[in-house]
Parts: sequence; structure tokens; C-alpha cells
Amino acid sequence: MKLEACEVTKRYGNFLALNGATFQTGDAARVVALLGPSGGGKSTLLRVLGGLLLPESGEVRQDGLVLPHTEDGALKVLRQNGFVFQGYNLFPHLSALQNVTLPLTQVHGQTAQQAHERAVELLTRLGLAGHFHKRPAELSGGQQQRAAIARALAPKPRLLLLDEPTSALDPVMTGEVLDVIRELAEGGQQIVLATHEISFARKVADWVVFLANGRVEESCLTASFFNEPSSSLAKTYLTGLSKYR
Repeated sequence: MKLEACEVTKRYGNFLALNGATFQTGDAARVVALLGPSGGGKSTLLRVLGGLLLPESGEVRQDGLVLPHTEDGALKVLRQNGFVFQGYNLFPHLSALQNVTLPLTQVHGQTAQQAHERAVELLTRLGLAGHFHKRPAELSGGQQQRAAIARALAPKPRLLLLDEPTSALDPVMTGEVLDVIRELAEGGQQIVLATHEISFARKVADWVVFLANGRVEESCLTASFFNEPSSSLAKTYLTGLSKYR
């Protein structure tokens, strides 16, 4: 895939979350990691790239196609993508199985049987075969996040977007979820990942977009970013991360 952004701006009230963010990836980027300090704009850019947020100005392209700025147009893009958030966002009153089947029947037009088969397939694949009928409160954090990933994958999204998917997890659960993401990447799933898991990004991503203060400071191959960062902000960021690692 190729992702491009040109002078993208997005505000939350008086806060300028994206300030003319501009970048492009290589033509064959498969896993793109959005890196940078907290508050730098990673989550906002992720949502704009996936059609979840409309920018106030600027342009975003996926494989050369301009993402529409209308709500109806953005909804079409949104339905082609899958999202996973740090807070899981599962329906608390539904079972893991129902959390996956409900969007398939209500949004994507699948029959109950089709949705059931797809949900069973994915939950089993992600290690939740014995937990179909448990509600989120009965699952561990890692299990909840795997259920959320199953829900995002169920409609076979063109692009899977993950926003800090392990930030609320302990180290063991983090490892479980990162293993799932790595396996998806190795299987060919196109992924955009906003994360602070630097070691994971270095191993799995093939392209890095580094943001700070709402601007893209660097966009390059992963190896180039970690071995020869060109911006002073990226150098400072990496130095700070490596101090206790």
C-alpha cells in the first residue's frame, strides 16, 4: 500500500492536533508504524488515515485515491477498514461471539449464519475457542484485545488500524497481543499501528512515520529511522527511549 498526506490539519477546540502533517510512504509499505511522543498527533493521524475523522484541511490518499471529505464518503472508506483501540471498545453486555457477529449482520449485511461462522473462525484462530460466550468482564485484558482484533478483522478489512493496542496491558498480555499482530502482518494484512512499543515496531514495521507537535518530522524505511534518523527530534526521542533499555 502507499499512504500519503498533504498539509493535513485537525483541531480539537483550540488545540491543533495536526499542523500541516505531510508525508508519503513507499509504494510497497505493508506495516506502517506511527511513532512519536505522547500528544504528538499519532492517534489523530491514524483516525484521519482510516476515515474515522475528517481533516479540516489537506488531503489524504490511499494507493493514489483521495479520501473524501464528506461524511457519506468517509463512511464508505470507514467500512473498508478495521479499527482496534487501546480501550477495547467491546459491548459489555454482549459475549465475545456476539461482539464479532453484530457488526457483520448490522453493518456489513451478512446473514446470521455467515456471521457466526466467521466469528467462530477468527476467535478460534486468536486463541479464544473456549471463551465464545463470555462477556468482556469475564475475559482478561489480553483476551479482550484479541476479541477486539477479531471483530476488526471479521469484515476482511483492506486496512487494519491499531491505536496503542497494548497500552492498557501488562507485559505478558502485551506479548500475547503483539504476537497476534505480528502473525497478521506476516500473513499479508496491511496495518497502520500507532504505538510506543519501539522494539516491536522495529521488528515488524517496514515504514516509520515519526510525529511531534502535530507535524511529521520523518517518514522513511524502518531501518533508516532507527539507524540514521535525520531529524533532531527523532534522535532525541530514540536516545531517551534507549536510556533504560
